[in-house]
Amino acid sequence: MCGITGWVSFERDLHSASATVDAMTETMSCRGPDDRGTWINGPAALGHRRLAIIDLPGGRQPMTADTPQGTVALVYSGETYNFTELRRELTGRGHRFTTDSDTEVVLHGYLEWGEAVAERLNGMYAFAVWDGRHDKLVMIRDRMGIKPFYYYETPDGVLFGSEPKAILANPLARARVGLDGLRELFAFVKTPGHAVWEGMREVEPGTVVTVGRNGLRRHVYWQLETRPHTDSKDDSIAHVRTLLDDIVRRQLVSDVPRCTLLSGGLDSSAMTAIAARQLAENGETVRSFAVDFLGQADNFVADELRTTPDTPYVHDVARASGTDHRDIVLDSNALADPEVRAQVIRARDIPMGFGDMDASLYLLFRSIREHSTVALSGESADEVFGGYLQFFDEEARRADTFPWLVRFAQHFGDDSDVLRSDLTAALDIPSYIQDSYGTAVAGVQRLEGESDFEFRMRKICHLHLTRFVRVLLDRKDRASMAVGLEVRVPFCDHRLVEYVYNTPWSLKSFDGREKSLLREATADVLPKSVYDRVKSPYPSTQDPKYALALQGHAKDLLAQPSHPVFDLVDRGRVARAAQHEAPQITQASRRGLERTLDLALWLDLYKPDISLS
Repeated sequence: MCGITGWVSFERDLHSASATVDAMTETMSCRGPDDRGTWINGPAALGHRRLAIIDLPGGRQPMTADTPQGTVALVYSGETYNFTELRRELTGRGHRFTTDSDTEVVLHGYLEWGEAVAERLNGMYAFAVWDGRHDKLVMIRDRMGIKPFYYYETPDGVLFGSEPKAILANPLARARVGLDGLRELFAFVKTPGHAVWEGMREVEPGTVVTVGRNGLRRHVYWQLETRPHTDSKDDSIAHVRTLLDDIVRRQLVSDVPRCTLLSGGLDSSAMTAIAARQLAENGETVRSFAVDFLGQADNFVADELRTTPDTPYVHDVARASGTDHRDIVLDSNALADPEVRAQVIRARDIPMGFGDMDASLYLLFRSIREHSTVALSGESADEVFGGYLQFFDEEARRADTFPWLVRFAQHFGDDSDVLRSDLTAALDIPSYIQDSYGTAVAGVQRLEGESDFEFRMRKICHLHLTRFVRVLLDRKDRASMAVGLEVRVPFCDHRLVEYVYNTPWSLKSFDGREKSLLREATADVLPKSVYDRVKSPYPSTQDPKYALALQGHAKDLLAQPSHPVFDLVDRGRVARAAQHEAPQITQASRRGLERTLDLALWLDLYKPDISLS
């Protein structure tokens, strides 16, 4: 796991721009605290920051291979879980290796198969290859978009990086955000390829982007496809378990300490229990970590979203699986700390407005990093197996919009209400959402003979796997890599995603509950309490001191009437939210304050050129 960046300029020799390449590389020192390297050859420059996970001494980058036709150089971020098999195959084809790293396997894989190497990889990855044999840059991203990857076209080439900050460190990139960028910030629809910053794009998941002297081309090597599912219920359950056993075993491979993230929900509990059983075969004990809030376990108040606190279930799993467990307990002062908020925004490069859920994730990862370098997460199981409430909410099912937006409106209100009315009118977010929804569902393939209900549920599953999950994967990656922690996501293995996507909804929910396939596939390793537990989302603090702290920070901001944030948000609405009695503050008001404070910090830190025309 690392940070990559680079610059291709076909009209100049970049040796003279080494200081700029260094600056781009250093923006990602948090992603790679263990090593750094740059490589420049004529029109191409590559930069790398390394978090050493496999073959600590041998995986340095940029990594190069000299051929009679020219040098091929690679910068790589992520993990390839089937690198051992690929190395064996490549060795049989005459390749010789000098390290034990998966990076060298990917490099030789490219030498052997070219861009088609992507189709052979099982893992999470974003990598760039400068192919000196053909004077072209090849950028490849993993199928699910687990690892971030951005690029910015220039008049004579391209800039790229794991994060926008690497690109923005180059004077050729303008830190400008227009109306479409603001729409993307507030719509919560994750338009594929959209990067918020004008002129910048994401390498889309499952895509190869090639840049040569004749321009840029894109090639999609993987996407969700509709296929018939013929396995019985019992066979489907067995196959899911077989896949999970293989996936977890592969993702436990590491030369540094690893752990699991444990919430006490079905997903993380199943993954932790399988990991514990596998490590026990070698006499090892899995470490597990959970987040909690000061006083939450004793003073928890149930609501429709969260009917139970996590901690009792976490401890049930830790006891049953014999994990070396630790609770990371956070208080409201830490969650509301402006410096923590600033660290989250620096990590994400944009203000997403997730508030205490972003802050707690960052603080959890920061604490875990003191003990482990790799963590396995249950992220994405809800999208894969159908775990969210909107999968079962008839209003959300039937709505001609993204189903999670229906649930958000029901429970949290609309945090875009904090914007100035003239900006709200200019953005016209409802139309943006509707256009985005139409585009998103247009490509969903219907199975021959599929009922209207099953096709509707297929579309909902597709939307979660191609839109919603990418928001959460990006959040997870940025928060973890900001502290140098690699988080792996077993439920994003493309084999599992493909298989479960094509199981009909009647099979995904055969017992009338969420994630029926996953529950039955892992029933033998789960405590009964977790087996019976209803889905509970990522926790959020209930402490009124947190809202009170937000109000105090908002009042400090209101004391700066010339702050540029008030070109975007309505001062009056912020002032009213800041005056509410903290225990009675609504979810919408709280989220509005969080959004305002995030926007203000983002404007202070990045000083973007905001174009409202």
